[in-house]
Amino acid sequence: MPNIRDIANKTGYSVATVSRVLSNHPYVSDEKRKHILAVVEELNYIPNQTARALSLGKTQNIGVVIPFTNHTYYDRLISGIINEAFKHDYRVTLLPTNYSKEKEKQYMDEFAAKTFDGIILTTTANASAFYKSYLQHGPVIFCEKMNEPEYTCVFEDLEGAIISTFSVLSSKDVQSIGLTLGRSKHISNYSKMIINLTETFFPNFSRKNIFWECYSAHDAHEAAQFFSTLPLDAILTNGDDVAATIIQNFPSNQTLPLIIGREHLLISEILNFSTIETQLELCGKEAFKLFLSGDNVKKKIPYNFIARHHKTP
Repeated sequence: MPNIRDIANKTGYSVATVSRVLSNHPYVSDEKRKHILAVVEELNYIPNQTARALSLGKTQNIGVVIPFTNHTYYDRLISGIINEAFKHDYRVTLLPTNYSKEKEKQYMDEFAAKTFDGIILTTTANASAFYKSYLQHGPVIFCEKMNEPEYTCVFEDLEGAIISTFSVLSSKDVQSIGLTLGRSKHISNYSKMIINLTETFFPNFSRKNIFWECYSAHDAHEAAQFFSTLPLDAILTNGDDVAATIIQNFPSNQTLPLIIGREHLLISEILNFSTIETQLELCGKEAFKLFLSGDNVKKKIPYNFIARHHKTP
């Protein structure tokens, strides 16, 4: 495989001049540039990206830590990151953890070793203090609310949305509520916040009314059966797909509780159930912008509660 010295020998120019052309440096004459590029094409030269990254001091690659990809929440968040990264000629490497602390540490160590120019954490598996030692290695952006002043984050105002939602439910004299949430081990900050607010608004709430590990339609089918055994007035779900599946699979001989989704997908309009509108693509775009700027800020993205009145199928 030809290298940069081969190009220099064939053109008669110095390695430094060839390097400037390959790096698209402006201070090279058109005549030299055309000659060098013609030889590059003739030799079918392919730059060594590792060497190029060492030379430039950056990889043009950003790592994005995700728990998994088979969920519309992360699909939309990733879409926003990728769209913004594309504008700036950055590659995006997805780093799935399945909420493993060890796997997440492996990715963070790769970041510290300069495999990535920066890292975006869509969710976290380790305790918040764990990430502090990595800040010295480059931008670390969180897509959830982080209270520590040294952390940069962009997050959706889920707390405000839940408060608004629960205020509406309270005005409808809802007394008993169920929840669908994600991981039951290493509970996320969002889940902790939702549980705390539920206990505040609904003093009789029991944590036995939580259906955990709810990510997919299959999980939601089981959730429908779980909730059918409980005397509930409403169910706050963690996604529109989950909400729709519960509605469709709730026993027809029982009264369906009021169902609230999250995301404002088309299915919420079709089945006409209330939902919390998210702006996940915007959240992803803003996360990448914070990576580029290097600003140490905490940016809040607003939610909207959309009230509807679904009918039992």
